[in-house]
Parts: sequence; C-alpha cells; structure tokens
Amino acid sequence: MKHDLTVGFVALGLVGGSIAKALKHTYPDVKILAYTRRPETAAYALEQNIIDQACREVGEEFSCCDYIFLCAPVEANIAYLEKLKPWLKSDCILTDVGSTKTDIHRHAAALGLDQNFIGGHPMAGSEKTGIENAQWYLIENAYYIITPSKDTPPEKVERYRQLVASLKALPLILDYREHDFVTAAISHLPHIIAATLVNLVHDEDTPEETMRTIAAGGFKDITRIASSSPDMWEQICTTNAENILPVLDAYTESLQKVRAQLAEHDGASIHRLFADSRDYRNSFSDHSAGPLKKVYMLYCDMVDEAGGIAALATILASSGISLRNIGIVHNREFEEAVLRVEFYDEDALKKSVALLRKYRYTVYER
Repeated sequence: MKHDLTVGFVALGLVGGSIAKALKHTYPDVKILAYTRRPETAAYALEQNIIDQACREVGEEFSCCDYIFLCAPVEANIAYLEKLKPWLKSDCILTDVGSTKTDIHRHAAALGLDQNFIGGHPMAGSEKTGIENAQWYLIENAYYIITPSKDTPPEKVERYRQLVASLKALPLILDYREHDFVTAAISHLPHIIAATLVNLVHDEDTPEETMRTIAAGGFKDITRIASSSPDMWEQICTTNAENILPVLDAYTESLQKVRAQLAEHDGASIHRLFADSRDYRNSFSDHSAGPLKKVYMLYCDMVDEAGGIAALATILASSGISLRNIGIVHNREFEEAVLRVEFYDEDALKKSVALLRKYRYTVYER
C-alpha cells in the first residue's frame, strides 16, 4: 500500500476529524484536503495541521484524491455523490461514515458509482461533537464496518480494508442491508430508549425536581448517549426506520411481557430476566470500542476531608497520568465508593489502579 496518499473529506466533525488525524498519525506524507460548510471549521483544521488544503466547493479540487470520505449527515452525503461523480479518478475509493447504509447505496447505484463507492461505518464516537473533540485514536480497536457495492472490484475492497486496518481499527465486511438491521438493534434502538427514558424522568419528576437532583450512577450511565446530536439522530432514524420498527416492536413486546410478570408478582420470571441478561451481557468482548467510546473509570473510597481529592490527583499527576474527569458521587445506591475518576484510555486506568492501591486507597474498577 502506498504511503503518499491524497485523501479528501467532505465535512469534518468528530468522526471525520478523527479519521483525518489518524491518517496524519499513520501516514506522515499524506495530503489531506477538505470542504467544510462552516469556514471556521476549515480554519481550525488548517491551524491544527489536521488538513493541508481547504476547498471552496465540492468539485474539481477532489479529482486528485485516492480516497474521499463523506462525513456530513446521511442525507447530505447522498447529495454530494452527484457533485463528486464527474471528478472521481477511476481508482478512487469514495466512502462515507454514516450510521445507515441502504439509502446511500441505492443512490450510488442509481448514479452508476458502484465501481467507486464502498460504504463505511466506524463504530466509535462520543457524546461530544465537532472537530474540536476529534482524537486520532478514536477508531483504534473499534469495529469499522465496510459495505461494498455489488460491483465494487475485490481489489478495491481489499485496499480499503487494509487502510482501515492500518489505522488500527477492526475492519468487518458486511452487506449494507445486514449492517442496517444490526445497527438498528445495537445502536439506533438504544439511543431511542435513552432519549425516551430521559424525557420520561423529565415529565414524571416532582415539582421539586427530586428525580433530576439524585439522577446519577446507573441512570447517567445508561442514558449518556441521550446527549448525542439530535440533528444526526433525526436523520439516522428516518433513513433506517424500516429496520428500527421491527426491533422496536420486539422491544415493546418484551416490555409488555415484563409488565405482566410484575403485575402477577412472578418472581421467578423476573429473576430469569436479570440472570439471562447478566450472563449474555458478561459475554460481550471488552477489547473493542462500540458506537460510543468506552468510559475508563474507577471508584475510590475517600474520607470527606480537606485536601483529599487534591492529594489523590497529585499522586496521579506525579506519574504523568492525565484525568478526564473527577467528582464526588452523591448517589451511591449502586456505586461502591465516594469518588469517581475517569481517564482517557485503558492504560491510564490500569496504571492508576495499581498506583492508588500501592498508596493503600480502596479502589473499585467498573
């Protein structure tokens, strides 16, 4: 695989910016050019050396590209297909990073782009948005789903797979229809559940907002994804409704079953619900990232006294460990300790656990 690549980006948000950074990190000689709707985004990308050239429009400037990544919302990416068609080199791979694939594949086929278009979906992200939050390691150890078009030459599929693997992501080749059904269940439905659960608490809260006050721990963990971009999720849901609806129906049916068990005080069935879900959940791999980047955290027992948090932070800082977040846990119904500490990566978490235990802190890993 050649290293003097020229790569184009249409839009640079969290995912697009992270892929651009990963390319710069892996291929120092890569030339990256980008079109962004907002001039300030392009200016930031140039200033931070994320890109080498800002394009005025989606057109002829992209004719030199070996790869082009469409990183706008799903429906916008579809509109850019036609604009790029006249300027694609015969060996250029045109791809996207959208969470749904069927619509864009159908449009690519209608435009006769099957020789160039290969769908892509890095299964990584964050509740934060924008290029300012992009990280070169965002897709590292994350599944990166590749969905070839029916007439995509096998050598192009392999070249794209090798590029994804070189960025330390985990390439997985799927039919685009299978992709949309799978992600409806493991990504799209959970976002809907998180959003409706947050809104339920908002609507059912007491006048004193007691629910909002004590919402922490498990509730915040399972609803964290409700902080994601509403614009993005509107488009994801509308473009993949045909797959979301059947899994939503199945989920609704399972809730009705649980409701009946509660009404009948069927303890055995309720116990089986939690036991089965625990066993299956514990079988999941912990070595790859998901649609949202994993949170690396520990909990620590600590006496409530002046300087306690500062002392712990100093111990970690003296060993070169950076903290992502630190705070007192006020609601500990399901938490093991008083202090919650978050890190940027797994290595920092492991070092911190060993270090704090050396200093005789009681530490719990999540």
